[in-house]
Amino acid sequence: MTGNGNHPVTMILILILKSDAGAGQRHAGAAELFAMSDEIIWWGGTLPRLADLGSGGDECMPGHLGIEFVEVSSDMITARMPVDERTRQPYGRLHGGASVALAETVGSVAASLTVDRERFATVGMEINANHVRPAYDDYVYATATPVNLGRTTQIWSIRIVNELGKLVCISRLTMAVIAIEQK
Repeated sequence: MTGNGNHPVTMILILILKSDAGAGQRHAGAAELFAMSDEIIWWGGTLPRLADLGSGGDECMPGHLGIEFVEVSSDMITARMPVDERTRQPYGRLHGGASVALAETVGSVAASLTVDRERFATVGMEINANHVRPAYDDYVYATATPVNLGRTTQIWSIRIVNELGKLVCISRLTMAVIAIEQK
């Protein structure tokens, strides 16, 4: 069953029991149907628009590296990056720094979408990466999923895979949630 076209809707059937005080009996009354959206981590309870995720990044690191967002769901975001002359090391393999830039981009965008951006900003505190296998061409895909979404700190896991779905890099990103000062 689908909702408004943005994400699935879970239907919950609630059976209301009515008491018949005069007879001292309980019996099933009318069933009521309530629609409730699936749990979603994004601020406002709606999926971010995929077209909006890369806005503002053309003249920054994501644009220079060719990073583009390709998927968003209720609890993850995926972007891809080409393995080409911009992202390779001199030996022809994907540069580890490019993998870290991809991981931080995807995790930072994801973190920013979980807070009220009129009141809070999310900023990187720490990132680490384990490079598991080389990539030589095509695209790599980074998927950010939350490990912990706290009030002041968030932790994100970012898996980077090649076109065959094989793990290239695993990264963990810690983000601080800070209040934006009102002026």
